[in-house]
Amino acid sequence: MAETVIDLNSDPESCAAWIAKFLKARGVDRLFGLQGGHIQPIWDFVAREGIRIIDVRDEGAAVHMAHAHAELTGTLGVAMVTAGPGVTNCVTAIANASLARMPVLLIGGCTSRPQANMGPLQDIPHVDILKPVTRTSRTARVADQVIRELDEAVARAFGDMGEPGPVYIEIPTDVLRTRVAPNLVLDDWMRPKPPRIIPPEAGTIEAAMQAIWSARRPLVVTGRGARDAGPALERFLDASGALYLDTQESRGLVRADHPSVVGAVRANAMSEADLVLVIGRKLDYQLGYGSPAVFPHARFLRLADNAGELLDNRRGDPELLATPALALDAIVAAAGNRAPAVDRDWTGGLRRKHEERSRPRGPAESRGSDGKVHPAAIFEALAAVADPDFIAIADGGDLLSFARVGLQAKTYMDAGAFGCLGISVPYAIAAALALPERQVIAVTGDGAYGINAMEIDTAVRHGAKIVVVVSNNAAWNIERFDQATNYGGRVVGTTLRHSDYAGMARALGAHGERVEDPADLIPALKRAIANAPAVVDVVTTQTAVSSDAKKGLGFVPDFQALTAWDDAERARRGLL
Repeated sequence: MAETVIDLNSDPESCAAWIAKFLKARGVDRLFGLQGGHIQPIWDFVAREGIRIIDVRDEGAAVHMAHAHAELTGTLGVAMVTAGPGVTNCVTAIANASLARMPVLLIGGCTSRPQANMGPLQDIPHVDILKPVTRTSRTARVADQVIRELDEAVARAFGDMGEPGPVYIEIPTDVLRTRVAPNLVLDDWMRPKPPRIIPPEAGTIEAAMQAIWSARRPLVVTGRGARDAGPALERFLDASGALYLDTQESRGLVRADHPSVVGAVRANAMSEADLVLVIGRKLDYQLGYGSPAVFPHARFLRLADNAGELLDNRRGDPELLATPALALDAIVAAAGNRAPAVDRDWTGGLRRKHEERSRPRGPAESRGSDGKVHPAAIFEALAAVADPDFIAIADGGDLLSFARVGLQAKTYMDAGAFGCLGISVPYAIAAALALPERQVIAVTGDGAYGINAMEIDTAVRHGAKIVVVVSNNAAWNIERFDQATNYGGRVVGTTLRHSDYAGMARALGAHGERVEDPADLIPALKRAIANAPAVVDVVTTQTAVSSDAKKGLGFVPDFQALTAWDDAERARRGLL
């Protein structure tokens, strides 16, 4: 007997239908999510609007994918999840997007208004849970105001009322089914908005130019807020003669062979600079909080298009609230033909040291002392097989230290300032779907890989041509090293197994290979690229100690993230 088919979602003027139309009008061509009854009315209309739904195996992965999509395309990333655990599973990924200042819209489900506060299925205060890690977190309870609320939420996601970042909005299921007359949905709520342009203030530009052009040892450090300013930044560096350091937020913004780049002598540049221009970057733990212990000689200038990237830890003199590209070009124009006072012996000397340290020193180490593959061999092999414009993703704790040196790419993403492990497969999927013409290669530690390994199934189902290389050292190695060296050799709860991740990939329908001999890396990677989606499971050594482990990142010193900086901070405070 055939099942009876009815259509409970046929009203083209329901609130759910308007939400789908809103997303379509805003140029959303895909969203990432996991279906559930609380959001089914929107889910259905989104599909009917022709918006592609990338359905995942865990809601947190959906937010990671929306995050990566936003970062790589410069557009809004959208995730949609059902109520209760659907929303709470997203908290870590939303916190990661918050620290990364990514414009992500998370649409959640919630119970109907008549059942509110009665103990209904999956009812929990989502809004309160997400409020600390979003720019706005709201329940939209009035059907004819939902599109207005979405318009405001998207504006906040792009930073119209402060820092950009994720936003959360939920709509009760009975509201989703409520009819909304077209005359109650204003056109200005539906239409996309142009990006905000903040022109620089002339007096502040003049003050900045005078400071920079008078500096002897100027240094520029960039973050995510500078990502649209690449050409203007290179013009500024050429004119000012300043040295340049990127951060993980802005890798690839300036070409690696630019004469200002000195990433291989980062510590020297930071400790010796007399002026530091920070563009679109918070002074967090990765920059020693801007402390005089880390930057003992430096005056700071701050440039950003939102105040949140101007006011933390170390104030600028001056501080420029402006669109970075406009401000940089204005500073160069204000300088005219004036020659900068930069010490060419200092900049030339650091550049030569950078080039010397960056120069290949023969083949990378291929094995650890236990005979297993050295992580450096993975990156050497990737350099031999990857396309010049491939998208690189790095994930893990200990492995990130090797990746920062060995993984060279024009487009690079990693676990970020939050140190959010498990991003490799979700980020890679979003990248491959958004930019299918480019290779996408993720390198991850085995611990980090395990967090979202099931998303290989998502890659297979949606045709995401990703290659994931797992450095399988059977440990959370930075923590294992910390225990072994700082806690009397008591290693507890930080070892894993050399699990067969290649076999798991094959079981999920992907190409999978295990590599135990460094000589097999290049042919295995070539086959993986040709047969993506693919997982290359490399059995690596625990004996290769990363620079982060040696610097004490796992130890968590009292004042600074790294022990050398912590010692300097203690000396500044008179504690040594």
